[in-house]
Amino acid sequence: MAAPQRPGTGASIKTATQIILIYFNYGLIFTKSIINNPGANMRLDRIDLNLFVVFDALYRERGVTRVAQQLHLTQPAVSNALSRLRQTFDDQLFVRTPQGMQPTPVADNVIGDVRRALGLLGKSVGVNARFDPATSEKAFRLGLNDLGQWLLLPTLQQRVRRAAPRVSLSTYYQDRHSAAEALKASDLDLLVDAPQVNAREFHHRPLVTMPYVVAMRPDHPLAHGTLSLERYLEAAHIHVSSRRRGRGHADIALHTLGEKREVAMRVQHYLVAEQITRHSDLLWTVPRILAERLSLTFRDTPFALEPMRWHLYWSRSAADDPANRWLRDRVAESLAAVMGDAETPGAD
Repeated sequence: MAAPQRPGTGASIKTATQIILIYFNYGLIFTKSIINNPGANMRLDRIDLNLFVVFDALYRERGVTRVAQQLHLTQPAVSNALSRLRQTFDDQLFVRTPQGMQPTPVADNVIGDVRRALGLLGKSVGVNARFDPATSEKAFRLGLNDLGQWLLLPTLQQRVRRAAPRVSLSTYYQDRHSAAEALKASDLDLLVDAPQVNAREFHHRPLVTMPYVVAMRPDHPLAHGTLSLERYLEAAHIHVSSRRRGRGHADIALHTLGEKREVAMRVQHYLVAEQITRHSDLLWTVPRILAERLSLTFRDTPFALEPMRWHLYWSRSAADDPANRWLRDRVAESLAAVMGDAETPGAD
């Protein structure tokens, strides 16, 4: 049953159908009617959801002619919709009287659920269509490791708080596979990670490039002069990775040279590595921005090493969502402020 949008209104039958479909997925509509009318054999996967827009209009207008005019349908189309609704509910739903089409008890039972669904989800659709940061109470969820949280969140929180005082931010540190699955399932709004994420499943943009240095405690024996590859390989190292095993960027680069370093300690958190580095002879190959911020002594890497790169990822379904787009821009702006514009790519 085709149902063109009513001129001059912001809601179409198509939009309302989408709203009801979402509600069906959560099993929240028509609970009362099923309980109070157990004879109704409703197969939701066989129902034309446009029918329930007609149902709501009939309940309100109590006349086929008025409903047809309001929805820009023909009277036979409305009558046909009512007939199909009666088959669906195994009930008359509306009976003709001198006062118009009067609802049956089954119709009375179900109308509240339909209208709450339309009202609640119609409001949600409207909120998603126009995001106002000044009034929004949206709760955003970001996937970040502890380095990302440490570098990004203080500046991001300030910028978000100024523009959107009621918005909240939650961050989660997950392994790459779990984070990608969470993003795919919409359990995360955004993910900041290395380009190793399967980008075919998501939209993404480059965020920042961070060159590596070799960090050490200020009074380390190698703290003065140029650090040679030989002395780098003679030293013991600490490595940060969320994985239990596997080589890091420095190990891969050394492997191409036919060399291997001694990793004496492997940890999952950057700030734990900082404390160990500060109180030991271990060397830490780490992004320069972190060594600078933590006031560690550092030297250039004595071999060619690709910088750490971060990308920002979001699900394809959120590509045009104004709230998601707003947060993407805030993340990029905040990281640019932290890192310096020379190290951060432009907006998407």
